[in-house]
This record gives sequence, C-alpha cells and structure tokens, in this order.
Amino acid sequence: MKKVYIKTWGCQANIADSEQMAGILKEKGYDLVSSEKEADCIIANTCAVKNKSQSKELHYLKKNKNKDIFVGGCLTKTLNIKKHIPEIKAVFDTNSILKISEILETGQDHFSSKKEHRILLPIIRNDKETGIVAIGEGCLNSCTFCATKLARGNLRSYRIGDIKRNVELSIKQGCKKIYLTSQDNGCYGFDINTSLPELLKELVTIEGNYIIRVGMMNTWHLNKITNNLIESYKSEKIMKFLHIPVQSGSEKVLKDMKRIHTVENFKVAVKKFRNAFPDITIATDIIVGYPTETEEDFQQTYNLVKEIKPEILNLSMFSSRQKTKASNLKQLPSEIIKERSKKLSDLYINYRSNL
Repeated sequence: MKKVYIKTWGCQANIADSEQMAGILKEKGYDLVSSEKEADCIIANTCAVKNKSQSKELHYLKKNKNKDIFVGGCLTKTLNIKKHIPEIKAVFDTNSILKISEILETGQDHFSSKKEHRILLPIIRNDKETGIVAIGEGCLNSCTFCATKLARGNLRSYRIGDIKRNVELSIKQGCKKIYLTSQDNGCYGFDINTSLPELLKELVTIEGNYIIRVGMMNTWHLNKITNNLIESYKSEKIMKFLHIPVQSGSEKVLKDMKRIHTVENFKVAVKKFRNAFPDITIATDIIVGYPTETEEDFQQTYNLVKEIKPEILNLSMFSSRQKTKASNLKQLPSEIIKERSKKLSDLYINYRSNL
C-alpha cells in the first residue's frame, strides 16, 4: 500500500481539490500520511497567483525530489515545472482530479480541457467542522494579471440541486461551517440561467445547525444581483461577510487591468451592504505596483482604503505571472512597490487598531 502525502498551497478551491483527491485515494486503498517523511510519494497541489508562492513551491519540490512527486494545481498550466525539476514523476491540471489514482499508478502526465463534474465525491477534510463546497469552476473575467484564469478557464456552474445535496451531506457529516467557493461566486449561474441569490435561497432551507460563508465575488457581477443578494443575506444562516476585491482605487489602472467595474461601483456595493447589515465584515484585495500605476494612481487607492476602511485588507505587491497580458509590461522598481505597500499596510494597521 503506497503512503501518500498531499501538500497544498493557495485558495479554498485548491484545498477542496486536495480534500477530494484524498477521498478518492483513500477509497482506492492508498494510505494517507501526515508528513513528507512517512510518504512514498507526494502530491503537490500548487498555486499560480504570486511569484512568491511559485518560489516557495519550487523550493519545496527541489527539497523533496528524492520522493516520487506528482504536481497538480494551477501552476502546471503556466510553468513547465519538469524543466525546472526533471525528477518530477508526473504533472496534471485542475481538470484531472478524478484521474489521480491512475496518474499515481502510471506516472503519466494528464491534462484536459474538459471540466470534471466533481459533486458528492468522497472527501477527507482537514477541518472536520468546515465543509468547502465548490459551486463552479472557472470565471467570466479576463483580468490582465491573473494566471488562475489560464489554469481554470471559463465558467462552468454546478446545478443548484447538486450543490444542495453536497451541502446536505457536509452537514450530515458534522460540518458547522459551509464555505461556498469558486473563482468568482458573483457570476455563479450566469451560464445556466440562475444566480447566487437563487442558490442561497435554496440552501438556507436545509435543516441543521450550520452557517454559510460566501466566498469572493467581483464587483461587476455583484452589481447585477445586489438587491436580491441582500435579501438572501437576511437569513441567519448566511454569514455577514462580503469579499469583493477592488484591486485599485484608480479608474485608469482598473481599465488597464481589464477589471470592468468602477471605483464608484465598489463604493456603492459596500454602502448598500453596510446599510443593510451594520456589523458586516467587508474584505477586499489590493494589488500595489501594477506596471501602469503612477504615484497619483496609488494615492487614489490609498484614499479609497482610507475612506472605506475594509475590515479585511488583502494586500499583494504586483508580481508578473507567466503567460498573462501584464507580463509584457515594463515592471515598476521593486523599492517603489515595497514603499507603497508599506504605506497601505500602515494605514490598515492604524485604522484597525482604532476601531
């Protein structure tokens, strides 16, 4: 019996993929272990969002190349990992999770352009009380900086009935928290003639002691469903948490990023949800140092954060990702990016300490 260790980087969707791989392998008779030392082979489920993540992942792979290593996740679509580490046994993409036992047995690479239907699979959870439920794969966006789109492709939403059965099973298995995840929850259902509010309206009818947290959604999709989503959020079974990444306070930079939404769209969404739910937690993301960001653009971002004061601010220093449109642009000096990042970080720390 092969002993397998699964190492995961990245978002909730990646964690969900790893939990599904663990469940599939357990059913196939593999022994899942809790450390590299115990393992005969390692599955590395990678993230492609930042250069920093990529460096950590490559370092990890090189350090453990004496083991049989199988590499999956988003990085396999944006980087030729075997070129960096020839000893790697096989690589596979996010559309090949169902093939994981076959990949381990044959040592063959596996890539597919066809999205898998991965509802109600066996799962081994890291946190027994948290059920991570994917509501779709891919997105409808074309952001210039994003490598995840290259890896996960266009939107494919799961049917409401399938998602509901998945949530019901998670609750039956003891989960108290349900995390709904995808690359962009805001556009859920647009490809199958439904929407996120319709999904939530159905999910809150499930009996049991649980709360649902809705994951990240982009502002331009949120605009289309705001009023209905606010109605959905009135249920005590929906966590009062809204993650809407603005990325920049500059209209020019947003256009350069192909973000579609405006700063005003973001402000209006925050205002509406705070008016409806005064205790809501607003989370947003900012990319500091996009190649076309001037000092004036940065100041607009600084002013936006100062005005909105999001409860959670996820700050990222821009890092060029292979094969993205932004990778062709001339990068800003790293010292400028670091200086701007520190200013925003200091602002966040300051207003959070005074709340």
